[in-house]
Amino acid sequence: METTNLTADRIRQYLNEGKRFDGRKPEEFRDIIIETGISKHAEGSARVRLGKTEVLVGVKMDVATPYPDSPNKGNLMVTAELLPLSSDRFENGPPRFPAIELGRVIDRGIRESKFIDVEKLCIKEGEKVWTIFIDIYSINDDGNLLDAAGIGAIAALKNAKMPKYDEKEEKVIFDEHTTKAIPLSKEIPLAITIHKIGNNFIVDPTREEEDIIETRVTIGSSDGALSSMQKGDTSPLTIEDFHKVLDLNDKVWKAVFKKIEKDLK
Repeated sequence: METTNLTADRIRQYLNEGKRFDGRKPEEFRDIIIETGISKHAEGSARVRLGKTEVLVGVKMDVATPYPDSPNKGNLMVTAELLPLSSDRFENGPPRFPAIELGRVIDRGIRESKFIDVEKLCIKEGEKVWTIFIDIYSINDDGNLLDAAGIGAIAALKNAKMPKYDEKEEKVIFDEHTTKAIPLSKEIPLAITIHKIGNNFIVDPTREEEDIIETRVTIGSSDGALSSMQKGDTSPLTIEDFHKVLDLNDKVWKAVFKKIEKDLK
């Protein structure tokens, strides 16, 4: 069900007063719950609840040929599936734009942060490297799937263990894991999406709030060091707006990281 005009007007009115329907401040996230190791067959997995929004993220690995322009580096592929069970707005069938965009934004945040040491995923240069597949599934969409999925991807990667590889047979032994973790950076890239509604900027919107945003920017950073940025929707941002976005991102990043730090160790 789409957000009604009456509800949209009330949301804008509340934001102009520095308030939101659920009592949060504009810069405040909902409660974040992270569970890891939820799948016996994935190399790594996580369930993230962000308020009523819920996603599952799985990490699988296989051996493949490297890309021609990076013969000594492992591969990364991120896909997202927006399931009809999570919202009546999603349908079965080939991925549509929202799912494709979600996967690409998460991919960019991880790739550009250099969180995964892809050179250590090389088995034989130019011939065999590890490929990491990150699969995202929506379970319930009550807004901000982007940030929930980003947190889930990082949690699943941190939770993952490398599968066994038979060097003589040159094949992966699936469902048998080593104790070796995926080579990751110590700096954790956390993506925060800033949303603009009227003259106000908020984070972690509910479904009703997300319906009326004019534009959004997803910023990936590690303790102040920006690594990626992706703008969504068509409305422009002024230079003044952009300074507000960066300031808010810095403030919110610290608060969110403090909430989830213990779950990512």
